[in-house]
Amino acid sequence: MMYSKIKTKKGDSTINYDELVSKWQEQYKQLPGSQMFPNLFKPITIKRVKIANRIKYAATEDNFNTHDGFITDKDVAYIRERARGLVGGICTIQGVYMDPKGEGKGYVGQAAAWDDKFIPGLKRLADAIHEEGAIANIQLMHCGRVGGVELEYCVGPSDVPQRLRVLKPVKEMSKEEIKTSIKEHAEAARRGLEASYDIIEISGIVGYLISNFLSSYTNKRTDEYGGDIENRCRYMVEVIEAVRDAVGNDVPIFIRLCAQELLDEMGGNTPEESMVTYKMAEKAGVDCISVTQGWQESLHSVITRDIPQGHWLYNAKRAKQNVKVPISMAYRLFKPEMADKAVAEGIIDIWEMCRPLIADPYLPKKALEGKLEDIRYCIACNLCLARLFRDAPITCAVNPLVGHEWDERWKIKPAEKKKKVMVVGGGPAGLQCALVAAQKGHDVHLYEMRNILGGQVVYASKGPYGEEELYGIIEWLRRQCEMAGVKFHLSTYVTPELIETEKPDVVVIATGVKFVVPKIPGSELPNVVLATDILEGRVETGERVVMWGGRGDGIIAALYLATKGKKVTIVTKDRKPGVDVNPSYIWRYLLKIGQTGGKVYRFSDLEAIEENRVIVKGAYGVRIPVPADTVVVSIRETRTELVEAAKKLCGEVHVIGDALIPRRLHNAIHDGYRVGLRI
Repeated sequence: MMYSKIKTKKGDSTINYDELVSKWQEQYKQLPGSQMFPNLFKPITIKRVKIANRIKYAATEDNFNTHDGFITDKDVAYIRERARGLVGGICTIQGVYMDPKGEGKGYVGQAAAWDDKFIPGLKRLADAIHEEGAIANIQLMHCGRVGGVELEYCVGPSDVPQRLRVLKPVKEMSKEEIKTSIKEHAEAARRGLEASYDIIEISGIVGYLISNFLSSYTNKRTDEYGGDIENRCRYMVEVIEAVRDAVGNDVPIFIRLCAQELLDEMGGNTPEESMVTYKMAEKAGVDCISVTQGWQESLHSVITRDIPQGHWLYNAKRAKQNVKVPISMAYRLFKPEMADKAVAEGIIDIWEMCRPLIADPYLPKKALEGKLEDIRYCIACNLCLARLFRDAPITCAVNPLVGHEWDERWKIKPAEKKKKVMVVGGGPAGLQCALVAAQKGHDVHLYEMRNILGGQVVYASKGPYGEEELYGIIEWLRRQCEMAGVKFHLSTYVTPELIETEKPDVVVIATGVKFVVPKIPGSELPNVVLATDILEGRVETGERVVMWGGRGDGIIAALYLATKGKKVTIVTKDRKPGVDVNPSYIWRYLLKIGQTGGKVYRFSDLEAIEENRVIVKGAYGVRIPVPADTVVVSIRETRTELVEAAKKLCGEVHVIGDALIPRRLHNAIHDGYRVGLRI
């Protein structure tokens, strides 16, 4: 049984929380998820706000708003979709910047709250959240030393140089500027309250301003705002107190704080010092603390696939031992069963999510309905983050609708005429296209020449550092296709004769790529193998390996070999290896590969292969002999042999994914979605 929509009166800032929670709880009782995850779907009261469940959407920058900080229809639609899927939980909008200069602004499309003129737009977001029966939370965020996105400088407690790739001089804040910043937090909190938000949240994480003051790495001040940990907490405490004065005693104030900076190499806080910050935040008056770990400048990743699910819960346990206020936590905690257990054991009080609700905004709703197989889990590819750091709107590799929630043209609607659709290729592009076409009502047949679905994802998921999570999207697409009525034909090679026999109305070519060995002297030698041979375990290599080609497939194969102790040298024509690999991962992969003693030759190619070495033609034509027992080839070209024949036999032919041009996973899935809509 589906739950009925529960909405509050539009624009009503005086919500009857008891009534709202009572309505949600009545609905929960009728759905299996309340029995499967009883701890997630029980209410919690924080100050005047009563919340129907223990699920929170974490603040997520999206770059959907105007460059001067005004809210757009795109952002309202995006937030509404997350609020709708939360089935009564907490929906946090993106962190807002609070100063007119933009010193605290970290993202080009970040929402602003430095003037009353922004209240109407912020209220549109709060109203959308309330209309879906969720609790509205606004986050106040000064980005500190990673702020000033449109300025030539950034600010912080001290002028300690950045370690980020995009360097900016850090301007040390004066006491007057510190006091102004504190006042700006209070004024923004007041505006949040006027815009009908139920909760005010303060950001103190990942290298933003409050964390800059807290950390011994970035705070070298000798006045009352620096020195020992208590003094380094002073700015945070004064911000909390100012926000409390602005909103009154009944409004919940949340804060996100780092429990483990992972800045040991730079002289950052110890975990014990971090717990002091928690205690002082609690003493200053916060009502809930979100536990985080890591900094943008840390050498240690916290959200990549090599971090096991639930790994960071030990920091939540430590927080629970040090403070009495409720604790929430995100960071590699994707599964409802894991979160429910953490709540049951008293490790956390609220399950917080960011990327999982980008990938599937209806994750909580599906958990409540007991439809776990329908959940489209985040694969931790971090495309969303990469887009942000390139000053672009976020998107999602597995959810093509992100950023298009407002646009009716992106919604799946019944087809005017049912067609027979032949999809050739069972990779992500073909699967996504088949799914959308079937959901529109077409008769869809998908053909795959191998006995396994997934295309290049099959190989990518064989990496040694959690890459098996990548295959999750293939499993989800397969299940959804089966539910939508797609007929699968595995181990079937499509020929022009088969197309002529089946007589489809539409042919979609999603045949992907094939690995090829370019013809050079020695390319026919037995020590030359394909990257797919390595990843499928068909061949063994010698100790010295040259990887010919530095795109994603080659990087994964090189990483696989490096874990076996092989010395891997990468030869790539590109300006750097892994240009198609997410920035969150490539530096870590290359670090691991480099630990075996391998090298990278950029702007280079192989000129010849010999029995125990290769000749590399480097930049400026320099020829370099490199020892090599085995040469692994990771060079791809599109499979286009069927395209022209299909066009002669069928009136509607589409080419998608890598068959069109070799690109990335998100390009394949988005291609499939868009073409599926057009059929």
